[in-house]
Amino acid sequence: MKLAYSPTSPYVRKVMVLLHETGQLEDVTLEARATTPLAPDQTLLPINPLGKVPALERAEGPALYDSRVICAYLNDRAKGSLYGSGARHWDILTLEATADGILDAALSMTYEWRMRPEDKRSDEWVDGQWSKVARACAALNTRWMSHLSGPLDMGQIAVACALAYVDFRHDARGWRTGNDALAAWYAQFDSRPSMQATRPPAA
Repeated sequence: MKLAYSPTSPYVRKVMVLLHETGQLEDVTLEARATTPLAPDQTLLPINPLGKVPALERAEGPALYDSRVICAYLNDRAKGSLYGSGARHWDILTLEATADGILDAALSMTYEWRMRPEDKRSDEWVDGQWSKVARACAALNTRWMSHLSGPLDMGQIAVACALAYVDFRHDARGWRTGNDALAAWYAQFDSRPSMQATRPPAA
């Protein structure tokens, strides 16, 4: 398999952590792609017409894209249990969606400041996106700690990668304030070898 990736993409990091946790890292060749919404990598478009990473090429079918699709496929390939069953399965999917919502908002903030001309940037837009992050963190802290503290699953991986990206790009915003339980959980989860091995390079 070939994985189109960027070392700073938090969506790619979800896939990489899963590869580590399920022992599949050696089954995948990493192919770096430099792609942005304004300048998509032309070699990536035949694999993923959306021009986004991650995208996974495989021998038995068309390339897979969107990190949630790839993670579910790789978990199934490894006969893993990261998506649970019964009621827990739906909790895991909800946690993963919450984490990806954090990433979508945080990445939108990053793009606003890095890719838009200064005279076209909107502080109101950035603050609105941050409000999504803040609400999601508060919900995780109040509603989801018992789940996050349970057996390893994809919801936990996704949340950890999302919080790590917020630290990476928006640390000054201080998501930990008022979220002591979530902060303590993240500190412990971040010490896992899979998280340590997938840290992005310094910005």
